[in-house]
Amino acid sequence: MKKIFILDTNVILHDSGCIHQFKDNDICIPITVIEELDKFKKGNNVINCNARDFLRTLDALSSDTVLNGGAPIGNGEGSISIRLDTDLDPKIRNNFNEITPDVKIINIAYSIAKENGFNNVVFVTKDVNLRLKARSIGLKTENYNSQFVENISEMYTGMKVVNNISSQVLDKLYQKPYETQTESLGEDVVLFANENVILKNGSKSALAYFDGASQTVKLIQPRICYGVKPRNSEQTFALNAMLNPDISLVTISGKAGTGKTLLALAAALAKKQFYRQIFIARPVVPLSNKDLGFLPGDVASKLDPYMQPLYDNLSVIQNQFNENGVNGKNIKELIEEEKIVITPISYIRGRSIVRVFFIVDEAQNLTPHEVKTIITRAGEGTKIIFTGDIFQIDHPYLDTQTNGLAYIIEKMKGQNLYAHINLEKGERSELAELASKIL
Repeated sequence: MKKIFILDTNVILHDSGCIHQFKDNDICIPITVIEELDKFKKGNNVINCNARDFLRTLDALSSDTVLNGGAPIGNGEGSISIRLDTDLDPKIRNNFNEITPDVKIINIAYSIAKENGFNNVVFVTKDVNLRLKARSIGLKTENYNSQFVENISEMYTGMKVVNNISSQVLDKLYQKPYETQTESLGEDVVLFANENVILKNGSKSALAYFDGASQTVKLIQPRICYGVKPRNSEQTFALNAMLNPDISLVTISGKAGTGKTLLALAAALAKKQFYRQIFIARPVVPLSNKDLGFLPGDVASKLDPYMQPLYDNLSVIQNQFNENGVNGKNIKELIEEEKIVITPISYIRGRSIVRVFFIVDEAQNLTPHEVKTIITRAGEGTKIIFTGDIFQIDHPYLDTQTNGLAYIIEKMKGQNLYAHINLEKGERSELAELASKIL
């Protein structure tokens, strides 16, 4: 039996094409949602573009029937209708003191459920609190998960450990041309393109990665970048991927203190002569849903609190630079000359990303659509690095399964232009690692 899906505003802001994800079921848009979308029409952020795109789509579908039975969405799909406000149901009035837009949406959903049966109506929202409120009055609810990772515990880590490798294979790997055939690792060893491996035989071991283009396993030697030396095998893998000119897209996941951002910045500085600029961006997730424009001060003072972690990491590299006597320009000079550009991710829209080493920090706070928008803007000679912790999300409508970073890792694995590594060991300090484990 066909169902009626009632969509909340945040579903549309997350995915402007959401109405095509419900097969032949009908969709209802409360008039309050249309009013809320009106507030998001202006601006250059992804949510603003999604609001405009959806309203244009709805306008193209609209006819007299959109308020009277619904307008057909397309072949094999259901219909879409707009539902006007109705008087507050006594159950709503008695349980919610303040009549907010959310409560108005719930009231419309409740009214539709009473008319069509509570089992046939589903309220779809990415707002956890609103789902709880809706369920408390008997509504069926769902999170909107058109783009998500099904089993986060089995997510691709970008690394394997292979034991019982023959001594001959390891010895060959350490001799020119520092590579071996995949078959020599064993018939049961299956590797994705650019997947890293730790090869072991007793006390002997080697770090390597599978080159998808040549179908060979190649040795990885630890390298120092701008004074920053990898402290474990995972960091060695991460640096190798970022320094490899044949890999255009790299993702690095891991908890706080594993060195994600520091390694990405060090790799960018080590390779700066091959790129026109280094872009370092991160999503700004404002508190209380207030945009930067609502906050006091000029642009610099508004951005400083969000960008400070990036400056902290650059300071660490600068200190290593001074202590190790690395030749090259001072990092401060590179920033002043705009060879290094630190900016919120929303400011990237409209810019030309050609021959740029582009680091996107805190990528777990991006939606799959935002991540796709960034990658598809990559021009010739551009390398993109996404870093983040999929278990530390500040975005109100994303979780471990639906964030952009997890989505890339799941969808891009196995591609020759892509590499991923999950950093597990914290290297910030002994105290930080202890706190991460037991607190």
